[in-house]
Amino acid sequence: MNSHDTPLQTWQKIARRIRVPLGFVTAALYIFKLWQQAPCPRAVAWSLALVVPGVWLRGYASGYVKKNAELTVTGPYAYTRNPLYLGSMLIAAGFAVALESWLVAAVLAVGFAVIYIPTIASEERFLRATFARFDEYCQRVPRILPRLTAAQMPEAKGDAEATAGRFSFALYRQHREYNALIGAVLLYLCLLLARPAVAALLHGAR
Repeated sequence: MNSHDTPLQTWQKIARRIRVPLGFVTAALYIFKLWQQAPCPRAVAWSLALVVPGVWLRGYASGYVKKNAELTVTGPYAYTRNPLYLGSMLIAAGFAVALESWLVAAVLAVGFAVIYIPTIASEERFLRATFARFDEYCQRVPRILPRLTAAQMPEAKGDAEATAGRFSFALYRQHREYNALIGAVLLYLCLLLARPAVAALLHGAR
């Protein structure tokens, strides 16, 4: 870290590094709460209304973005500047609903506040310094909550930053976004099968 960084910039760098490990910590808390309290089938069913769109949005967005190479303004990026983070929020909220746990919901809310807000600010500082039209894009597209209609970025002469863009399955694979789908499936398997499986093992051991 640069000794000239402000405390905010230092925390932004730390936040970018620890957000993935903290995801595993949150998953461990989730499994612990699952062990304490059996999930309600109705709550699990309702959670799908958030988790499925969240997984889809992350996958869809990953097929458009070319990180650090171009300013992506098409696909879901025409509705929100951070569709990947919005997808993560939907997934997290869905699993909090599935467990009906205020503790999990509070941990997730605080985690997003202290990790993702500074991360987004840091990324926007980079994009603003790298792409001349980023401010114009910000004026048209909200940071998180999506627009109802797709924003149109007028093409500038010789502008290679804002490309037409189409979904690319190769980019989806490159970003390994299938991991979000795998993680969601595994958590649902834990919701549905973990407690019965452990109970059966304990009963069989007696």
